[in-house]
Amino acid sequence: MIKLIASDIDGTLVPYGEHDLPQGLFPLIHRLKAAGVVFCPASGRQYHSLRQLFAPVAEDVCFLCENGAILYGPGEEDAAPILAKTAMPQREAMALAGEILALPDCEVLISGANTSYVCGCPPEYVTHLREDKGNRVTVLEDVSQIPEEILKVSAYCPNGTDAPQAALGPRWSALGMAVAGPDWLDFTLADKGVGLRGLCGALGVRLEETAAFGDNWNDAAMLSLAGQPWLMEGAHPELLRRFPRHCKSVPAILEELLKEMEG
Repeated sequence: MIKLIASDIDGTLVPYGEHDLPQGLFPLIHRLKAAGVVFCPASGRQYHSLRQLFAPVAEDVCFLCENGAILYGPGEEDAAPILAKTAMPQREAMALAGEILALPDCEVLISGANTSYVCGCPPEYVTHLREDKGNRVTVLEDVSQIPEEILKVSAYCPNGTDAPQAALGPRWSALGMAVAGPDWLDFTLADKGVGLRGLCGALGVRLEETAAFGDNWNDAAMLSLAGQPWLMEGAHPELLRRFPRHCKSVPAILEELLKEMEG
């Protein structure tokens, strides 16, 4: 029986270029909770951003944030328990951030527990993070001013990720480089598979009792561990071959699972 469901957001629950969750998702999450199933958004997004997106159920779900680098249990934003956290080596993370800043047409985003740090960027990038992504953002003069552990370093690549991958990969791929969408390249020592393991450990759920939904390479580790992995039909052909369960709509699959549970 499924006891935990983790779902990616961008490209999975929310099509790229859109901002709103599908209608009817929140009642499904309430029904899952009543059936004893924990729902968990699993994203590269920040905790604050995810809580805004899932506001009607934010105190009833777990959150896998920053691609698994930090996990939160249910509760109010400033009181919810941190279930697990995976920090990057500070010196290496700051050096990577410096190289991203030096790339043409790229901006850097450095993730703390619940704050995005940026520097050397145009105002419209800060606006994009705050208004479009819903992030808490702190603008610094230099990355050395970051006052906490670094969980993730990201390159925002509005012209695509191929060139930044080629430039950064030879030195930094060991820091878990992963494409997280058409314009984001993420680096973190955790991944969504690490996050799913951490959730299962904290909640006392076996991996075979989980279902997971994703669409991109940064979802692959999570999908590989889940008892029921589901891949969106528009995913990369290699991922489609690797994961045989495909779907067009996460809510449609949740409805099917609930019908089985509710008998």
